[in-house]
Amino acid sequence: MASITGNIEILVRKPRRGVIVGVLLVVWVAAWFVLKGINTLALGGQETTGLHRWLTDQRDFLGGGNAFLDAIRVAVDQLVILLQAVIAQPSYGRPVPVVGWLGVVAVAAYLAWAFGNWKVAVLTAAGLTFLGLQGLWQQSMDTLSLTIAAVLLALLVGIPLGIWAGLSNRVFKVATLILDLMQTLPTFVYLAPLTLFFAIGPAAATIATLIYASPPVIRLTAHAIRSVPRESVEAARSLGSSGGQTLLKVLLPMSRSTVVVGINQTIMAALSMVTVAALIDAPGLGQTVLKALQTLDVGVAFNAGLAIVVLAIVLDRVTTAAGDRPWRTASLRRKVLLGAGAVAALVAVWFSRTYLWAAEFPTGANIGSKIAVAATDVTTWVQDVFGGFTYGVRDAVTKGVLNPLEALLTESPWWLVAVVIVALAGLLGSWRGAVPAAVCLGLLVATGVWHDSMVTLASTLLATVVVVAVGLVLGVWTGRNHRADSWLRPVLDAGQTMPPFVYLVPFLALFGTSRFTAIAAAVVFAVPVTTKIVADGIRAVPVATVEAANSVGSSTWQVISKVQLPVARRAITLAINQGLIYVLSMVVVGGLVGAGALGYDVAAGFAQSELYGKGLAAGLAIVLLGVMLDRITQAAAARTRKYKGSSRGDNLW
Repeated sequence: MASITGNIEILVRKPRRGVIVGVLLVVWVAAWFVLKGINTLALGGQETTGLHRWLTDQRDFLGGGNAFLDAIRVAVDQLVILLQAVIAQPSYGRPVPVVGWLGVVAVAAYLAWAFGNWKVAVLTAAGLTFLGLQGLWQQSMDTLSLTIAAVLLALLVGIPLGIWAGLSNRVFKVATLILDLMQTLPTFVYLAPLTLFFAIGPAAATIATLIYASPPVIRLTAHAIRSVPRESVEAARSLGSSGGQTLLKVLLPMSRSTVVVGINQTIMAALSMVTVAALIDAPGLGQTVLKALQTLDVGVAFNAGLAIVVLAIVLDRVTTAAGDRPWRTASLRRKVLLGAGAVAALVAVWFSRTYLWAAEFPTGANIGSKIAVAATDVTTWVQDVFGGFTYGVRDAVTKGVLNPLEALLTESPWWLVAVVIVALAGLLGSWRGAVPAAVCLGLLVATGVWHDSMVTLASTLLATVVVVAVGLVLGVWTGRNHRADSWLRPVLDAGQTMPPFVYLVPFLALFGTSRFTAIAAAVVFAVPVTTKIVADGIRAVPVATVEAANSVGSSTWQVISKVQLPVARRAITLAINQGLIYVLSMVVVGGLVGAGALGYDVAAGFAQSELYGKGLAAGLAIVLLGVMLDRITQAAAARTRKYKGSSRGDNLW
């Protein structure tokens, strides 16, 4: 009786958090009607604050010359120029690169065969040839040159750091904190600060790419080193192996497959960043897509976006095949075949240096213009046939949901929004969510782009709700159905290899330039990762638990809602966290197609020198939004786990 009375008292003292959240939101809406338009911190598109002007002055000051930074910029520039001279740009007094298209295709196919298999080699040769047929050979090779330069530098730095983190617990903890932060930041964030030190150009683009692409290889190398069985390490040491010998003979060979996965992820991240870095004058396919988006030329954007996808597939398949290939000494037959293949590749390189037809991709076979025209025609047809529906959906969602949410965030006094967000963070994640939220919101006010930050936040929240809903449905379906998973998983994997720019093209055709276009692209961009995490969580639920629920007559819906979803709660909260981060990244990029707000501020800062400081402040605001959302969701997940663990045996009802 006393226990029951105690539980009643607890319920009286502590109403459900959902009720408190609901009351808080109602109070906010009521206050909005009274206080809207007061202390909103709105700032016009061309208006700047003292902080913005100071940041612009710092760029001018640092750009005036710094020996150390200049040395780094020159070194990176020379590496990029060297790679471009080899495969992309006319060089050394010749009208063509050192190695022409035939040589590049032959060498790439040979490497794909040597490290993978003949199927990957055929795919590589076909994919690279298709890039030439699109009329985008030079742009593709420029993109590949920057990607290779960034990946080489990222691996040069990342693998040693990963090994260090794998061997040292202290370094591992510090690295984990830093990498967690880096992987919450959208691509745009890396561009503005680096142009402050390295100016706009290939060097800044390459350095931004290597920084953005380093976390996967560092994290996975450290994980691989730490996953090697302790018995293997102790056996090597018992035989007298030194630390270096143990590393080279035991740890690295046993970590090979995981390290290659890290290299694969680094390459994918680098390709994604190189295309976005077109905003700071990185050459290649990104420039073609950017110019097409700015002129609303969907056909050209589609052709270039298709080339990026093809290049991503080739790089992904080659590195994946290299990781899957067994680690063993090649047979005599394979050695002979590899030698013959190497000779054939060298002959192709000689042809590409000697004959113009093998050096410069033939222009007569250009199908890119036909692809662009076809894409434009399809876009026109879609707009004519479905435009009423797609534009109607866009307008309905914008007017019915997005505009009210945006008005609530942007027209409320900034201090009221801050109080509500901190209170929500406290309710969801206790002080671990409230403190970071308060700090980030205070810094957001200081950036001078509060209004645009709230516009971006509104789009992010709306897109995240849709992403979580779709991800839960697809994740539960694929987690429970192996056949559905086998069909959908390759599509989801392919979706995660495509750079953000690519997602904008089809939605630009469907919805035109608008905030809804960025939201729709963000949903499709974030659904794959959310679905996969939820599916993995559902599959991780013990079979015995599900069978026990079935044995007592539970329906399918009861098994899902009462057993699998609650048990997989940790995976679901992680899916929400990752969905938020992916959505924010895409919403920001959507500033290029009418989403405005912070993404537009960053892009305008690159295009107009007087707005550079505002663009840099907008980049900082994106970081603060990302950190705030990440901390709140992680704190909520931690509190959920703690509450779940502490309440397992306490419910006496």
